[in-house]
Amino acid sequence: MTQPPVLALNNVSKSFGPIEVLHNIDLALQAGSVHALIGENGAGKSTTMKILAGYQPPSAGQVRLDKQIVTFGSLQDGEAAGIVMIHQEFNLAEQLTVEQNIFLGRELKRGLLLDKSEMRRLTRDYLSRVACDVSPDALVSSLSNSEKQMVEIAKALSREARVLIMDEPTAVLTNRETEVLFEQVAALRDAGTAILLTSHKLDEVAAHSDQVTIMRDGAVVHAGPTAAMTEDEMAIAMVGRDVSALYPAKPDVPVDAPVVLKVEGLSVPGFAENVSFELRQGEILGIGGLIGSGRTEVMEGLAALRPASAARVTLFDREVRFKRPGDAQQAGLCYLTEDRKLRGLLLERGMRENLTLANLHKFGGMLINRAAEEAALTAAIAEFDIRTGTRGVKVGNMSGGNQQKLLLAKVMLSEPRVLIVDEPTRGIDIGTKQQIYAFLRNLADAGHAIIVITSEMPELIGLADRVLVMRSGRISGALEDSDINEGAIVRLSMGLPAEQTPEMA
Repeated sequence: MTQPPVLALNNVSKSFGPIEVLHNIDLALQAGSVHALIGENGAGKSTTMKILAGYQPPSAGQVRLDKQIVTFGSLQDGEAAGIVMIHQEFNLAEQLTVEQNIFLGRELKRGLLLDKSEMRRLTRDYLSRVACDVSPDALVSSLSNSEKQMVEIAKALSREARVLIMDEPTAVLTNRETEVLFEQVAALRDAGTAILLTSHKLDEVAAHSDQVTIMRDGAVVHAGPTAAMTEDEMAIAMVGRDVSALYPAKPDVPVDAPVVLKVEGLSVPGFAENVSFELRQGEILGIGGLIGSGRTEVMEGLAALRPASAARVTLFDREVRFKRPGDAQQAGLCYLTEDRKLRGLLLERGMRENLTLANLHKFGGMLINRAAEEAALTAAIAEFDIRTGTRGVKVGNMSGGNQQKLLLAKVMLSEPRVLIVDEPTRGIDIGTKQQIYAFLRNLADAGHAIIVITSEMPELIGLADRVLVMRSGRISGALEDSDINEGAIVRLSMGLPAEQTPEMA
């Protein structure tokens, strides 16, 4: 006999003002089961999770805990009921230590004093469970994104939740960290925890979930056992169209295409040393390698976003030395950051302000031409297929995919001829990925030169015309055409020859 769900939504709808974003959602989470919730960015997944966790109330319908109708007034009410959520955006106090974050608001005491020794012991235990080798005394602000995510997971483990809700937990994790996470997920499931997982990585959904609910445009379009669907069937249900041709066809970049960027001996203190490469017109150059290999830092150094030095940088046949990012932008080279929420966009402002901020000189002098700004926004919404209920929405309330499209539109307003894109599809659904890949390929076909830094192996193989692999701050090898394959990239990332010799087989 099937046990009643631990937590469920019955016929739940949610409206923000006159706009209904969720339509009659039914969702049931069982103890000892992993339930995947998937859909395009903007499908309503985040709002659904927030209602389950107590962050937001439903506008209609019921939330049931152990079959009883409940009303959560806040996330604290949800946590008190045993419901813990791991956010896609880090929910950590940056200026506090790891230990202080894990016990924030529920500090352990011995009499009137804090029991620091016990909190220290437990913090080490929780970090050990997720194989996170950071000090309990480390400030969160000093950690990498993947370390912050593991601290979030350790913090959730400390809550001993009955229901664990995970929003894109592996988006910034390495492969090994992802393995450790799912080992913990399996252990929690076996111990009877009900787990809700959202992920845009359909292979993770197929491998690690028992049930799957698929949302599109604020409604449930499929619910059932994960094993009954293929990944392709999940993708089609998510976006309502065939996405089997995820990557656009690669044209042959002429060998005599002009070199538009030549970098010689670029070094970034503490991250990269003596990096040299060329970029041709109409080419998409992929940058691969393990997290920590210096991929992002060397490109930030090139774009003057961090201190760097080079023997020589030639852009469009002119030697250049960028002191500020504005110098690079003015010369035709723009960098699209991997961190759209902290470094790319102002989340508390609207789309118009975000779109035009880096190019206000194009919209007036002492006074800004708001009509021109609105016209630019209208064009960007159409060109990049930005989908929101209203133009006046705060960017922080937009889905990740629509934020990324807006960030692309913002960068393209600078009219770059060389575009560096760092992790262009992190945390983005497969349908939006397809759109972004097509946009980048169309740019290259139009004569732009593009560098794509990515941790996604299929993305590197499917999108790039040529791949450079970095290891320990240096380029360990280059791959072209049919040589671009997973085995060769992994071997170069590990410091081995790209071609497997018989002795290595």
